[in-house]
Amino acid sequence: MSADMNRRSFMQHGAVAVGGLAAGMAGNFVASAADEADIKKTRSYNAEMEYRRLGSTGLWVSAVCFGGHWKRVGQVTGQPIPGVSLPKTATAMAALRKNRYDVMTRCIERGINYVDACTEAEVSVYGPALKGRRDKMYFGFAMWPKCPRKAKWCKAEALLATLEEGMKLAQVDYVDVWRPVCSTPGKHSEADEQEFIKAFVKAKEQGKVRFAGVSSHGRLWLKRLCETYPEHFQALCFPYTANSKELPKDSLFDTVRKHDIGTFGIKPFGGGSLFRGAKTPDEMMKRARLAIRYILGNPAITAPIPGLASQDEVDNMAEAVKERRKLDTAEQAELDAVTQEMWATLPAEYEWLKDWEYV
Repeated sequence: MSADMNRRSFMQHGAVAVGGLAAGMAGNFVASAADEADIKKTRSYNAEMEYRRLGSTGLWVSAVCFGGHWKRVGQVTGQPIPGVSLPKTATAMAALRKNRYDVMTRCIERGINYVDACTEAEVSVYGPALKGRRDKMYFGFAMWPKCPRKAKWCKAEALLATLEEGMKLAQVDYVDVWRPVCSTPGKHSEADEQEFIKAFVKAKEQGKVRFAGVSSHGRLWLKRLCETYPEHFQALCFPYTANSKELPKDSLFDTVRKHDIGTFGIKPFGGGSLFRGAKTPDEMMKRARLAIRYILGNPAITAPIPGLASQDEVDNMAEAVKERRKLDTAEQAELDAVTQEMWATLPAEYEWLKDWEYV
């Protein structure tokens, strides 16, 4: 799809993409030889990157994607850049924009082709970083805190207003995956769900959104959405760490596979706690690679979306994708040790991650 495609051709393309997947592809998350031609057409295709199909959307996204949080960018740049919000000074803002542009450039070079902007601040930075290369990256989009975690943003009209506002901030005329941030425990009513669907349908009709879904920390609620409205909730964001495992019975992944829904794993490194005991940058990089290899061992996870603070971290993730998935005995023992350390050192605001040890 070209960056300047008009709305009518955009909607026609989207309909063909979805319709063409209807026959016999449910559950086919990982590429087969028959998919090769389609994969080579994906954005920023690189023969050394693995691509996974984002469920019924038909998008082929890189096996590791670019998460929007920039918690460590201040450390990398030496500037006072807050973890998830915009810096206060012009110098720090310029450093943030340059870092995000440069890291995105390296992602494109290495075949990473999906960026997830989760907050209003992130939308305002990543959208402009895509200018002139919109056809190189798929764009995931939310406008937290203007999202349904608060009741005032649960109505379709309010959600559509935040979408419009965010698109102007991002300087884009369409979004690939709109995935509002919903209630942490997933305690939304059926009336709320109908409002979300109304907003999704309207946004798609207007050519502003290709595919839709939600982000939530509520496993049972996400499972209910998949089972009840699979045609409307096509992609989900939820926690999946280096110590997460699939429940042997009644797993969210059972439902995801059945209904062919794409999944993005957030907090793969436990909000950074995986690295607390690491003594050197090399040790941090090794832990990150082990974690990603372990997570990619579950093909029902389309892609983890770690925050990447530097071009070196992008390279590290690209190398992890190329390594074998099955950890040997020593590697698994090492990962087990550092993930136990991760659980033990979670800050209070991330204690809820322990609820996602089994998914």
